[in-house]
Amino acid sequence: MKDKKIEKLIKLEQKRQRETLTLIPSENLVSGDVLEALGSELTNKYAEGYPRARYYGGNQYIDEIEEEARARALKLFKLQPKKWSVNVQPYSGSPANLAVLLALVPLGEKIMGMRLDMGGHLTHGHKVSLTGKAWTSVQYDIDRKTEVLDYSQILELAKKEMPKLIIAGFTAYPRTIDFKKFREIADAVGVYLMVDISHIAGLVAGGAHPSPFPWADVVTTTTHKTLRGPRSAMIFANRESKIAAANNVDIAKAIDKAVFPGLQGGPHMNQVAAIAVAMKEADSPKFKKYALQVVKNSKALAAELIGSGWRLVSGGSDNHLILIDVAEKGIGGKEASERLEKSGIIANKNTIPYDPRTPVDPSGIRLGTPTLTTRGMKEKEMKIVAKLITDVLLKNKNVSREVLKLCKKFPIKI
Repeated sequence: MKDKKIEKLIKLEQKRQRETLTLIPSENLVSGDVLEALGSELTNKYAEGYPRARYYGGNQYIDEIEEEARARALKLFKLQPKKWSVNVQPYSGSPANLAVLLALVPLGEKIMGMRLDMGGHLTHGHKVSLTGKAWTSVQYDIDRKTEVLDYSQILELAKKEMPKLIIAGFTAYPRTIDFKKFREIADAVGVYLMVDISHIAGLVAGGAHPSPFPWADVVTTTTHKTLRGPRSAMIFANRESKIAAANNVDIAKAIDKAVFPGLQGGPHMNQVAAIAVAMKEADSPKFKKYALQVVKNSKALAAELIGSGWRLVSGGSDNHLILIDVAEKGIGGKEASERLEKSGIIANKNTIPYDPRTPVDPSGIRLGTPTLTTRGMKEKEMKIVAKLITDVLLKNKNVSREVLKLCKKFPIKI
């Protein structure tokens, strides 16, 4: 690279990733093939529109790439093209969610999603997000005692508020979601069910988490978390949606129009090609073993942390992430994440349900096992990681040497 300053910074970031333990559940490591697609000449091409209906010339190979990405995405999740469509153009997860709302819910009407401080996402109707400003937002929470979803309470809220669309999904919820119950709730009030599986898409694809597709009208997902793809997103639309039919809506066309020209111009075709690569990689026995191991590792890490005296939100984990209540030990989430990072353990501060502290310095930290699992670590290593976390936070130890030793034993392979 001729730009030596940027080259140096990239190399330093590569070194940081190699020599630290990444426990952020929304991060992962992509393959060399995904990186190659992202850095290809596809970056040069403008492809506004959709395959075989572009607004620019020279897209014959671009069309094939996008069609291949669509086909591979449907195949990965075992979806029939006659029943489901998929849009692979959204730049990322937030605009994907916004596109669904723009397509299916008139501005100002009511939507219903999980509260951010309970584990939901900004784009599920939080007041600082456009989704909470352009639409009237109703937010459901979790049970204060059990710290899990109370489906009867969600049903009562839906019947009271009568939203036009219900969002099921999370960014910090360590338990399995019952998509069938969400479908029953949506049907009880006759509205769309949108499921955001951005965090668990890889687990769904690998059979390590129940699938939302038998129950949802729309499914959105990022591709860069447990799917191990590029930083991008996809929207799946159920062509046989009864709610869409009742509203005389062609759900696939409505979503396509919301993405383009509703929210964005030309797609990033290097991202689309990288999605195609990642979908093929995920459609393999090796990836299924990976997805199952992610959950095994999360359960093992959770059990070891509990054994070390930590209180975990909801008492454990069913998926890839864990929430630790560090405030119970007299430590703020900000302080905890900073102290861990000094020893080479990368986590993120996070609110816990009914948190008395602020999001700037909340009561919890959020941990995830996707990246460590990609590096080849298993249950044995999770016990070591749990001990390192405890040593840093409760014994004020610097465990940098132990972290580096573990990183060298399980190097990042591109």
